[in-house]
Amino acid sequence: MVTAQDYGEFETAWCPGCGNFSIRKAVVKALVELGLPPHKAVFSTGIGQAAKAPHYIRVNAFNGLHGRSLPAATGIRLANPQLAVFAESGDGCSYGEGGNHFLAALRRNIDITYIVHDNQIYGLTKGQASPTTPKGQKTKTQPHGAPSNAFNPVAVAVTMGASFVARGFAGEIDHLAGLIAAGARHPGFSLIDVLQPCVSFNKVNTYAWYKERCYKLGNDHDPSDPRAALERAMEWGERIPIGILYTNDRPAFGVGAKTPLATQEPDRGALREIIEGYA
Repeated sequence: MVTAQDYGEFETAWCPGCGNFSIRKAVVKALVELGLPPHKAVFSTGIGQAAKAPHYIRVNAFNGLHGRSLPAATGIRLANPQLAVFAESGDGCSYGEGGNHFLAALRRNIDITYIVHDNQIYGLTKGQASPTTPKGQKTKTQPHGAPSNAFNPVAVAVTMGASFVARGFAGEIDHLAGLIAAGARHPGFSLIDVLQPCVSFNKVNTYAWYKERCYKLGNDHDPSDPRAALERAMEWGERIPIGILYTNDRPAFGVGAKTPLATQEPDRGALREIIEGYA
């Protein structure tokens, strides 16, 4: 039987109060819920404070270049379907430097669970605006306010027909763990965009700010309805929905149905197609 202790306890380099601590707890809870022993899970990350998360969990991990977590995760997933593959990084790494890889993974419907720590700021490099920083929000390098509209990752994922789209909040650990587990079970590409306070550099989107606004989607929301999903994905301001926004039954690319403990042989043809696509 898998327990949280199997994933270890480690000293971290995160700031006290960082939302990464809660996300790490949610990830471990999800892995335990899935019954995955550490050797059956692999995490691919880029660069940043969020990308350090697998350093503090006893799992297989590949720590690569900034914005490049998804290409490595894709190769791992196609080469060894016996592993449950997760990619994990921050909003800058995932939607900025890694934006093209994000779009390619959505389009291909690669069988990966993507956990994005979305704190709406670049935390490792000390507080400049990220792709998800709201327009007008002041940062250390944009003292007059971020000049561009914020990138909406969940809306983009819905419009591109992503297989599974969810938004979570670091302040709701059990709820977030359930979203991660559900995404891991779902065939195809699963995005879990996690609203995560940065206590050092983002003084606007705090725990209190999110708790006043976040509400859990109920049974009145139909995640199979793309129009309803897009409406919820665009909802931001006084109310912010968290939960499963959208799901569909698109076939996963190259490996069939998602089975974290799969015993399928690697799909060499699909692997070659992916390699040629990145060349």
